[in-house]
Amino acid sequence: MVDIAQQAAINPASTGDAATARARVPLAAVDPGQWRALAQRAIEPNGYYLPAWELAVSATARGRTDASALPAFDRSAARLIGLMPVISLWHAQKIPLPALVSAHPYGTLCSPLIDRDAPIEAATRLLQQAREAGAHALVLNDVALDGAAMNALNQILSRDSLKPRVLSSYIRASLDATQDGETLLRDALGAKKLKELRRQRHRLEEHGPVVFEVARSPEEIRPALEAFLQLEASGWKGKRGTALVQHAGDATFIRRAVPALAETAQCEIVTLRAGTTPVAAGIVLRHQDRAFFFKLGIDEGFAKYSPGVQLTLDLTRHLCADPAIASADSTASAHHPMINPIWRGRFAIGDVLIPLRRHDPIVALVHGALAAHGVAYAAARHAVRLLRK
Repeated sequence: MVDIAQQAAINPASTGDAATARARVPLAAVDPGQWRALAQRAIEPNGYYLPAWELAVSATARGRTDASALPAFDRSAARLIGLMPVISLWHAQKIPLPALVSAHPYGTLCSPLIDRDAPIEAATRLLQQAREAGAHALVLNDVALDGAAMNALNQILSRDSLKPRVLSSYIRASLDATQDGETLLRDALGAKKLKELRRQRHRLEEHGPVVFEVARSPEEIRPALEAFLQLEASGWKGKRGTALVQHAGDATFIRRAVPALAETAQCEIVTLRAGTTPVAAGIVLRHQDRAFFFKLGIDEGFAKYSPGVQLTLDLTRHLCADPAIASADSTASAHHPMINPIWRGRFAIGDVLIPLRRHDPIVALVHGALAAHGVAYAAARHAVRLLRK
């Protein structure tokens, strides 16, 4: 039997408590102007929690719909100073315990938006909103462990004698875009590897002039997006059934989000062509001074020319030449074989369990349930790998 507190974490309206319902609201109920203004003032960039992106994800993306939000307002209740998209632990992992989990925005970064002008007040209020929503714990997945948002939350937790637990972590590749692009690539790859890549590029030119294109405006970006979707579906993602265009909800989300972000110069699509043929394309989000390399698609018929690497080399030069960009997040998995040798910056990403009350036995139950779920998930993945051999 799920008690009232558990119901509040699963569905805040189920308790009939107006205060609880105000603490956790539908994403669509957040004023978009306030959300955009907060994103401009955010202490840590997160392109995946921009309103045009996250609202499109929550509306249609497969397995990611129906997220809600913990909004934090200043003392006057007039200015939004914090925003944390969330789902219940039941919604996330079918665990009937009163906890909230960061809503996954398709990109692998869930650091909440916290106002740089009031980080302590915003972090305090976000945690209070979670308590008022009936949660005993927060589970923040894929957050930058040493990022400014997590640092603000840690200050409040330390003040309240609450200790977060890192459930898992890994090191992710990033780009220091303040460097000279050519120097960075030479230092990262070495002269011998760059010579081999130039040889491959010359071979690719036998199929037509090799051109790197950047689509920025909504008019440019729509056809570039369709070319990207076709490339992604033509490769291994299409064979595995995970290409965006293969699922109606995912296709609707990306076709809605990308042009909407292009309206505010927060998204671009980069394409590498050999003659008229697109051989590689990638979607790049932009928030403040940071870029986010969302996805890459390639024509595997050109695999011997390393089209994904060739595109990434040009993207690296492009970002390093842009004075508005200081860094780029690969949003890639640990030990990614393509991006890790090129982008040599590193930062820690992890899943964090945040207790909301001191000496709360429910937090231990949440921790144990998450650990058991993780073991079961790892066993299932191992079994699938064995069956595919």
